[in-house]
Amino acid sequence: MSELTFEQMLEESFKTIHAGEVVEGTVIDVKPDEIILNIGYKSDGILTRNEYTNEPNVDLTTVAKPGDKMEVKVFKVNDGEGQVLLTYKRLAADRGNKRIEEAFNNHEVLTAKVAQVLDGGLSVVVEEVRIFIPASLVSDVYEKDLNKYAGQEIEFVISEYNPKRRRYIGDRKQLIVAKKAEMQKELFERIQEGDIVEGTVKNVTDFGAFIDLGGADGLLHISEMSWGRVENPKKVFKVGETLKVLIKEISGSKIALSLKFDDANPWKDAASKYAAGNVVTGVVARMTDFGAFVELEPGVDALLHVSQISKEHIEKPSDVLKVGEEVTAKVVDFNEEDKKISLSMKALLAPEPKEEVEEEESDADVVSVDIDAVIANQKDEEE
Repeated sequence: MSELTFEQMLEESFKTIHAGEVVEGTVIDVKPDEIILNIGYKSDGILTRNEYTNEPNVDLTTVAKPGDKMEVKVFKVNDGEGQVLLTYKRLAADRGNKRIEEAFNNHEVLTAKVAQVLDGGLSVVVEEVRIFIPASLVSDVYEKDLNKYAGQEIEFVISEYNPKRRRYIGDRKQLIVAKKAEMQKELFERIQEGDIVEGTVKNVTDFGAFIDLGGADGLLHISEMSWGRVENPKKVFKVGETLKVLIKEISGSKIALSLKFDDANPWKDAASKYAAGNVVTGVVARMTDFGAFVELEPGVDALLHVSQISKEHIEKPSDVLKVGEEVTAKVVDFNEEDKKISLSMKALLAPEPKEEVEEEESDADVVSVDIDAVIANQKDEEE
């Protein structure tokens, strides 16, 4: 029997390895783009940046140092140059697959940072496994721009797990829906009509504003925004603004809000301020053919009928008045129950002098005489 050479004995002292095998190695050297490991084989193992992680431009000197122990997977026993190629990310992905499978089966909530914003959704990485969250499952509302999620940590569940097709789908929407449902339940258990609560302006439309009350949205209709008139809600409120609002009505899941607080009700002392006979000043707010509406203060309007504008005949108010003009008038009628006030400018006009009136009355009794006819008759009698 022939004796083994030193080289043959040395080679037999090394263990055998196979592609796909998981081995433990010791870091010998680290460069920015590769890690060299002693894996107990005749050749050292090479772990490149691309086989360490899916993250781009990672400096490997920041993640490993000589002497560190690492578990890696054999990718290729011989790369053609006698080197053993190793992979860490594929090993992590294998373990990640099991982690994702467990999360899928247990409906576990996962947390991960958004690695990439795609045209159709978001991509996150959990233990080297890429999970896709479609745009329709990112939120419970339509998201026009997903870029705001870039780099953010988000929570989600696995809604589809298919390792054969390497298809892993995440769902954030159902968590948001469930959380809002819980918050809504808590909100409705806490509030009642008449409460004053704090909310955040979520959206503003031409007819009102939607206020987020923390669990449900309430509608602040344009008619409830002020005791006075609001022409354009978008000029009054801004999205994100915090408001204290009155819960006016709760009907099922709908909440009607108001900013008409009782302590600011202008009609509280209107009976004394606008009693019949009082002289008041206001601003013409709007006009119709039959009269002008004068705002005496926010929330209190009075009617100045066309017949009460002047002693002279006026066809329509706009012939002598204009919107925004300040006018002074006398209150001729106050109806607190119907919240109606009638004004008269004519009542403040000075009466015509008495002499002029008497003269007009005398003139009305004088008979018209033809002087030329009287003179002609006198001449005839003399002849």
